[in-house]
Amino acid sequence: MESGEEQEQDPELDRKRDRELEQDPDPDQERDRELELEQDQGESLNLTEFSDEILLNILGFVPSCDLLLNVRKVSRKFASLCVDKSLVSCVTLHKEYQESGAKVTSLLKEIASDIQLLKLSGCYWLSGSTIDLVAKCKNILKLDLTGCRMTSLRLSKMLSVLSNLRSLALDVSQGFDVGQLSSECKATLGKVTELKQTLFTPSYGVVPCCTNLERLLLYFEIPDRTREGEMLSGQLMVGQSNIPHYQNLKVFYARLSPGYVNQEVGRFYLSVLSIRTPENLRAFILSVPGIFVDTGCSTRNFLDCMTKNFSLEALQLPRSWLNGSSLLHSSLLHTITLSNPVYLNFSHCILSGCQLSHQIINGGRNVQSLVSLNLSGCVHCLLSDCSIFRKAKDDIDFDVVEALVNCCPNLKHLNLSAAHHHSPEGAGKHLCLLLARLKRLRSLSLPVCCIVQSAKNADKLPNHAVLAVGAQSVRRGVGKKVRIGAPTYPNSIPEQLSLNLPPTVFGTLLENVPFLEELELIGSSFSSNVPRNEPAIRNMQPPCERAQRVRDEELALIGQLPRLRSLTLAQLPGILTGSGLIGIGLKCQQLRTLSLANLGLLGKVAYMPALCEMLKHCKQLKDLRLEQPYLSASAPFFQALGHCSSLERFCIVSRHGTFQPDAVLSFMTKCPAVIMCHMFTGETLVACKNLQQALIQGFQTVRPALNVAIFPLLYEGLADIIRDVPMMHLDEITLFKSRVAEDPLHLWW
Repeated sequence: MESGEEQEQDPELDRKRDRELEQDPDPDQERDRELELEQDQGESLNLTEFSDEILLNILGFVPSCDLLLNVRKVSRKFASLCVDKSLVSCVTLHKEYQESGAKVTSLLKEIASDIQLLKLSGCYWLSGSTIDLVAKCKNILKLDLTGCRMTSLRLSKMLSVLSNLRSLALDVSQGFDVGQLSSECKATLGKVTELKQTLFTPSYGVVPCCTNLERLLLYFEIPDRTREGEMLSGQLMVGQSNIPHYQNLKVFYARLSPGYVNQEVGRFYLSVLSIRTPENLRAFILSVPGIFVDTGCSTRNFLDCMTKNFSLEALQLPRSWLNGSSLLHSSLLHTITLSNPVYLNFSHCILSGCQLSHQIINGGRNVQSLVSLNLSGCVHCLLSDCSIFRKAKDDIDFDVVEALVNCCPNLKHLNLSAAHHHSPEGAGKHLCLLLARLKRLRSLSLPVCCIVQSAKNADKLPNHAVLAVGAQSVRRGVGKKVRIGAPTYPNSIPEQLSLNLPPTVFGTLLENVPFLEELELIGSSFSSNVPRNEPAIRNMQPPCERAQRVRDEELALIGQLPRLRSLTLAQLPGILTGSGLIGIGLKCQQLRTLSLANLGLLGKVAYMPALCEMLKHCKQLKDLRLEQPYLSASAPFFQALGHCSSLERFCIVSRHGTFQPDAVLSFMTKCPAVIMCHMFTGETLVACKNLQQALIQGFQTVRPALNVAIFPLLYEGLADIIRDVPMMHLDEITLFKSRVAEDPLHLWW
């Protein structure tokens, strides 16, 4: 009963409660409530009541450590199911950043004898003693140790007892000595048919020991200089005992990072191809940045053999082998035999539309099976010819595009970035409308200027949707500001939907590719401020003039892609408020990766309020990369980022940018899943080191995978700092690049 004081304060409330108590309850309403309750209880099922088959499918999505160390203890039924062969035979710890060395140790001790596939790639935080426990997995067939601490002695001890091993991935670092491998280890390597090897030092690694290779993947990450500044030599000892065995190869893949040492070592691996030429090669992929100097007779012999004996399903050649300076460029494309190709990469090659349509597509007779096509940087590939009289910014030839679309109807991954693909003004046709026929697209990379509506159609837009699009309306860089007026495109989603804008070519494209999961819109002249192995770039190229006509309305259209998982937007100078980002955050609920660079005016980050609003809705976001001059990583930004409960990695690159240390620390405390923090800004070296030390001391113990790199962007030692970043973070988020159709599908398990 309430006190008299409370009755005096609110007598009306007391009288209302008394009237309700005096009323008899309606029996029909009570009966309906009881029936609803009984129905709800009848429909609810205990998880253990599902069949074993259904439960095994559900448990297959649970991380291995949680499965064996936690879920297994729930009940007797789960204790039995969690050790089912279908669950414990394949253990993947890749990107399981929360798994400590202690948990992994317990896991390996628990089910070592049952494991047949073990993927520890990227587990850079695991100690050597934990890695040594892999030797207990006697029945293992496939083992991925990429990114793990590995020495030649540790490898020798491990492989000496893993006699069933058939697939291996590892890193070869400084000090690796193949002479320290035991005879038992070499016997195991002799049975390996799949090898993935990442080189951080000039070496053959274990390749010469693998005499039955069918699949070879090589990653060259060798620096040109030591940390002390001494030049490295790429010379390798050549002898009968260390010549690679390529005769059984079906897949040869090599990706070289920038640097002359990588090229020098790479040529040693390639020279053997002309001596021990594979008979059944099905995929040859050689990715080289810049010019790859020919190795004379060995290269000529191998290319001759390629054109005569191989029938390839996947192909990528260095641009210098296909461009005008190549010894075989005039006939190489025409003579290579493609047998039901699934992957073709001609990135940055001088390739004309005539060559594309006649020598590669070949009238559609051989490329119906093509799934991935990379034409990034092929500035003339949609022009009928690439003569000296044609310019890269010339209008594309629709005949070439139609041939591509008609002959490759099964394309799922297409990269046309790093080029100016301009549709003729007022032609009635458009590149986007032709690409809309590729209904099966899963990933697409386009230059920003290629999605621009023609000026004739743009004039038909209503006044409230037309923002200043003239050459004087948008600044190209940091300089004297130009008054452009207040943007009229609304920020709120209801107002955006009520605009009823006329259809655009870009909108039509997106409507016709409902299964698209990855989209990249990258300015034709964009280059990141954090290039590989070089100082930060200080000068930026101006964007294409047409790209200035891509505005907030076009960003909003991306929201109609419900399956979108990865989005990259770079060098869009026409963006004013970024209001279209809000709709993307609301509608694209599957978004996992977001990369934004140089949106709008470079002197002021006008889209920050819209980005903060967008981030509040990105519950599945795992990776975020921002690159923008003068970006302020302030408290409001990190408060918004704190809503991304699944976030694991974020990288900020900002010339003249700033950050608030307290806001960063508060954010890291709120988001326990974050294990990577990279910030390269305009702050002082002292401020950067203080924040980095605070993060490491505060969170490293509870987050063993934590990787922190906070330095001034123009710090002279930045290249060496980047060398210490785990390769998976460096390659996947820190360094900007187009990733659509970068590699063939299912290259590695």
